[in-house]
Amino acid sequence: MAIVHLRHPLRGLAGDQERVEVAGEDVRVVVRELEERYPGTAGWILDETGDLRPHVSVFVGGEKARVDSKIGPDDEIYILHAISGGSDDTAELLVGTHKGLFVLRGERGGPMEVATRAFEGQDVEFAMRDPRSGTYIASVTHGQFGPRIYLSDDPTGEWSQAKGPAFPEDTGTALTRTWVVTKGEEDGVLWAGVDPAALFKSEDSGRSWELVRGLWDHPSRPDWQPGGGGLALHSICTWPGEPDRVTVGISAAGIWHTDDGGATWRRGGKGIVPRYLPDDAGEDAKMALCIHNMHRAPLEPATLYMQFHGGVYRSDDSGDNWNEIGLPSGLPSDFGFPIVVDPADPDSAYVIPLTADLDRVTEGGKLVVYETRDRGATWTARTEGLPGKDAYLTILRQSFCHDGRSPLGLYFGATSGEVFGSGDAGKTWTSVARDLAPVLSVRCSS
Repeated sequence: MAIVHLRHPLRGLAGDQERVEVAGEDVRVVVRELEERYPGTAGWILDETGDLRPHVSVFVGGEKARVDSKIGPDDEIYILHAISGGSDDTAELLVGTHKGLFVLRGERGGPMEVATRAFEGQDVEFAMRDPRSGTYIASVTHGQFGPRIYLSDDPTGEWSQAKGPAFPEDTGTALTRTWVVTKGEEDGVLWAGVDPAALFKSEDSGRSWELVRGLWDHPSRPDWQPGGGGLALHSICTWPGEPDRVTVGISAAGIWHTDDGGATWRRGGKGIVPRYLPDDAGEDAKMALCIHNMHRAPLEPATLYMQFHGGVYRSDDSGDNWNEIGLPSGLPSDFGFPIVVDPADPDSAYVIPLTADLDRVTEGGKLVVYETRDRGATWTARTEGLPGKDAYLTILRQSFCHDGRSPLGLYFGATSGEVFGSGDAGKTWTSVARDLAPVLSVRCSS
């Protein structure tokens, strides 16, 4: 039988069961079976015509389903309510800050309101929503009690603590923070990158975590050196449809690939020039690459874009070799932290340059987002709606994101506490929220 995962209010109608086994050849039949067992459930899911309600989404095996989508005997089905009303014109942002998690809701690219604030007074390093299960996940670092991961069905409600990530006793290591959580290619799988640089895997939607020993035990680890923000694994690039292929970026230990689910790892990164090292540095030293942020183009997985510590790069061969596309292509500065890739166009990416590593603010007091639509051959400055005078802002590596919709929504936050948004792929911008705490991360819930 298929397994149906229930959220409130459906869970309450089913005697507070989180999951039930149901037989049925398609989604409509499964819902009818639920109704027979638990009267009242169907009305929450289907309208009077027998179709899915506009603000209800059903996922089967991680893919969004229709009411007539076929169901296999081993499928897992999630029935979710849409976020913030479910309209294509609305958005929900998860903004991690030095003083808690702010959940913002409002029109795409327009002013937003604070729907709730959670984890008051604590560093929220990163927060995201897994679209497959609807689970919200937050990485929280308490000043006295250390780092934790928390889960919730509703960010305005209760949060529960996950089991881990935590290093096994034999490593003699303690977790400093969790930098990023990324959904895997298999249902229920999540990856987490932490400091000190390590990769953790969850196979139960984030409830528990295990260390990926293949990377942790790599023989070169004693030679890894931290960047300014620590020895951080902060970028995780899965390969669509191939769950065993993962690429990670580490400050300052470079780029690493696995083709076997994490059992073995090999270096990438040829062509990247660490200008912060002396010219006569040895080859081993030159592999101490300070990756700032890296993302894969999902429609062309061999293409990756990366913001380096002095350089913007693109790889066309899955991250083994890299081409510089920053200063040679017209960027005024190639230092920065985040980079965003358009999920619908592998030729398109966005960066926010800062002045330099010794002056980590927007250049010349002007806030500018640069866009490429030709794989980095040229860059276009996008400034409409952004402050063009006396704006000395810093945007950190996890603080720039897209919403995956069309036209593409883009959002970023600064350590000044201001969040900016665009609903038209960066052509125009507006300040969507002000006077928050210093922003550490921004992610869309879509």
